[in-house]
Amino acid sequence: MPPALDITIPPETEAVARLLDALEAFAEEADLPPKVAHRLAVVVEELAANVAMHGSSGPGAATFVAVTVRQEDGAVIASIEDDGRAFDPLANAAPDTEAALEEREIGGLGVHFVRQMTRSLDYSRAGDRNRLVAVLDASG
Repeated sequence: MPPALDITIPPETEAVARLLDALEAFAEEADLPPKVAHRLAVVVEELAANVAMHGSSGPGAATFVAVTVRQEDGAVIASIEDDGRAFDPLANAAPDTEAALEEREIGGLGVHFVRQMTRSLDYSRAGDRNRLVAVLDASG
């Protein structure tokens, strides 16, 4: 059976380092090409860090970030879930990267880069959970 990763961390930026270590071990065990392993780390780090930075305080704050990663049909599928208030980061329009810096809205670049690095990125809300599923090409 191919390796899989299933890890739950607190929604804290300090815990994201532990997540990155687990992702590195998964990539090594799964024998992912370095380019794929790097993209996977960037994608999962960005999505988990968003929960830690934006969804872990105030009413309806997240109490965990759960990450699962598996390989399937030439793809690496990463699922990032949290129990914070409903928030779809994909609902916002892509940032205008052609605009001058002083004219750009703050935020949104991380999700924009994640979209560029994935085959697909989908958001859903099931019960009290936000779920983002990122699909990356396993071949690089």
